[in-house]
Amino acid sequence: MTEPGPSSRSDALVFFGATGDLAHKKVFPALQAMVKRGHLNVPVIGVAKAGWNLERLRARARESLETHGGVDAAAFDKLSSLLRYVDGDYREPATFDLLRRALGAAERPLHYLAIPSSLFSTVVAGLGRSGCARGGRVVAEKPFGHDLASAQALNRSLLAVFPEPAVFRIDHYLGKEPVENLLYFRFSNSVLESIWNCDHVDSVQITMAESFGIAGRGSFYDQTGAIRDVIENHLLQVVACLAMDAPSSGQPETLRDQKARLLQAIAPIDPKNVVRGQFRGYHDEPGVAADSRVETFAAVQLQIDNPRWAGVPFYLRTGKRLAVTCTEVLVAMKGPPRSPFGETLERPNYVRFRLGPDVAIALGVRSKTPGEAMVGREVELLASQGVSDEMDAYERLLGDAMKGDPLLFAREDAVEAEWRIVTPILTSATPPRDYEAGSWGPAEADRLVGGAAGWHKPQAAPARRSS
Repeated sequence: MTEPGPSSRSDALVFFGATGDLAHKKVFPALQAMVKRGHLNVPVIGVAKAGWNLERLRARARESLETHGGVDAAAFDKLSSLLRYVDGDYREPATFDLLRRALGAAERPLHYLAIPSSLFSTVVAGLGRSGCARGGRVVAEKPFGHDLASAQALNRSLLAVFPEPAVFRIDHYLGKEPVENLLYFRFSNSVLESIWNCDHVDSVQITMAESFGIAGRGSFYDQTGAIRDVIENHLLQVVACLAMDAPSSGQPETLRDQKARLLQAIAPIDPKNVVRGQFRGYHDEPGVAADSRVETFAAVQLQIDNPRWAGVPFYLRTGKRLAVTCTEVLVAMKGPPRSPFGETLERPNYVRFRLGPDVAIALGVRSKTPGEAMVGREVELLASQGVSDEMDAYERLLGDAMKGDPLLFAREDAVEAEWRIVTPILTSATPPRDYEAGSWGPAEADRLVGGAAGWHKPQAAPARRSS
């Protein structure tokens, strides 16, 4: 992959929503990490409407780091020296005039919209009117709209001010090292790629489970739900990484072409192939409507309409307050035509990708059980295992956006394809099924998965050893 030249690197970083929750949890830790690696040495301008000043923003940054990862004295001092602050209403032209002055001589600013998508159009229009967008780039935080029509409207508003190569639609899941390794492992090992098709694969399951609840985000979550929050973006992107054809090169656009082509081949999900759930106690969460029918769990079956994957079901499942916290992929292989030893095999072979919080790539095979009888047992061959201590996704993605590297960002056609896939199941007259906290969701989800093996139940992550 060709690295963008230094002349294209952003010479200022502006982040809208500087006083918000996302900045507190993710942005400030990412900025300190970038400083520590020597990847950030340009003005960092926070913008918000809070009645704050620069010293209050610096104090907020310190609070963030004390809570999320710790303060590195030298790096924090450097970050503090780079920080600037603009306070103002996003609807007021004067706010963007102040920003233009704060940018000074910067000619290639990166504008990060760490704000609700309902404000994207307002902010981007202000950047265009004030000249702040000239020569710059924009990073749009997920969720990118709430349905296909709103995503298309957002794209129109962004592209009215920024050209497509300057638009970076962030999905932090794409910045995770295990997701990148999924692509690398697939296309760098011919032994796997040669069997990665409908002739050999029986089914694919992807589970993104969280044992915690909505973590005080009731007002947001009750307008979003599991389908919009996870399936439309994170899980469909994992499907694309798993199922896309090999790109002709490592160039960002050739890879993104293949991802978009795969997503466009997925049929819209049939409402009969979805099960929605809601954990008991959800209605007691602050900010949640007493009669809410928003799903905290969703399981779907989808089909990819192309020759490689014809007839192979893909099962996706996500939820809050489930048995464990993890993201795991299980690719079940077809069994031999017959077993000469008379065994009935529920899941003959499989490939397992553990994407978090720990990381593993494993092959499930059969091995003979010691003794006289020709009977076997399932064993795993670990190709890779470890704890996910890689560069944080936000650090990676903000750094890539500043370099102008689009590889790990979603393109307009891919985002719209994702919304088209989930459109039939965004609204449903069927109420979500109740499930107990700590379970694997409503029992009705079991009907989606055929065969004796049923849903794969990932194990909890191993406890970290103390040093």
